[in-house]
Amino acid sequence: MGASVMPTAKQKILVVRNDKIGDFMLAWPALKLLRHQLPEAEIHVLVPTYTHPLAQACPWVDQSILDPGPKAHKKQQKALIANLKSQGYDAALTLFSTWRTGRLLARAKVPLRVAPATKLAQLWYTHTLKQRRSRSEKPEWRYNLELAHFMLEAMGELVLPVNPPFWPLSREQRTQQKDWLQRQYALPKARPWFFLHTGSGGSAVNLDAYQYLELATALSQRLQGQPWWILTAGPDEEAQALWLQDQLLERDIEASVYPSKHGLSSFALSLSAADLFISGSTGLLHIAGALDVPTVGFYPGHKSATSLRWQTCNSERRTWAISPPEGGDTSDMHRIRPQDAALEITRYWEALAAAMPKDWHTSQK
Repeated sequence: MGASVMPTAKQKILVVRNDKIGDFMLAWPALKLLRHQLPEAEIHVLVPTYTHPLAQACPWVDQSILDPGPKAHKKQQKALIANLKSQGYDAALTLFSTWRTGRLLARAKVPLRVAPATKLAQLWYTHTLKQRRSRSEKPEWRYNLELAHFMLEAMGELVLPVNPPFWPLSREQRTQQKDWLQRQYALPKARPWFFLHTGSGGSAVNLDAYQYLELATALSQRLQGQPWWILTAGPDEEAQALWLQDQLLERDIEASVYPSKHGLSSFALSLSAADLFISGSTGLLHIAGALDVPTVGFYPGHKSATSLRWQTCNSERRTWAISPPEGGDTSDMHRIRPQDAALEITRYWEALAAAMPKDWHTSQK
């Protein structure tokens, strides 16, 4: 580890998390920490095109820089290095390091470069921290916070804790989102809105559509205040959501399909209208967590994808995880019985609802 770096009058910080949506959302706690510790600093993020809208919406970020990716043409790679170099960053925090990223920052001549101590890639950094993330001993967002804390200490900062929500919205902003959805889909104000996302998001292991059908049915039968189901759908997922809606309607369970048609940042913001968000470990689940919407996530049991490692970054008691039972293949999501999951979620929901004011549904909508 190198010597500590004393802060300048106004620092310029680059944070790198240039992979999937869920991974980027789990970087928001670290971004909030940097913003709170360095309120006058200029904070930039290096992101791929598909997370760029979320980077622009992030309240802790001043600017996002597009990463063309490792397969981009040599000219684009050189242009990126030139851009980073011209920014004159004081420090760079890489939350997930690769050889390419480390080399990129070294060639951009960023003086303080911080990353996890990961294999050979760590050779490109001035400061590295052993985290052993593969052991999955804590949530990913806490690993990210730990790394940001490490960088701030290297900069001579006395670090204070930050807490959820990591995408804070005012009551007025949440009410606007609820009002818009209510008008668009004629949603009942007096009933809880349960958002259900059945898509996989590309990398997440999830329940299948039939399991979600049985889950929604069992929950609707168990809960006294029957929820209105809002079936979210990303690109290429609307057909499955429409099928699920038809199946639920045949069982006299009311549901609306809500496809993403107004851009990622608007769609993400509208998730704040949910009373409960249910899905696999997808990007949308982690957006809901950052918004501090109560979440239920389905996770496989294998070590690299545990419910602890990929826990959403909600406040305490506003997140619930369900995995296949022990005593068999814990990565087989078909071993999750919808009736058992519905019982768990019912208890979780009733505990949440008991802590809310009696008129909380109507007062928030």
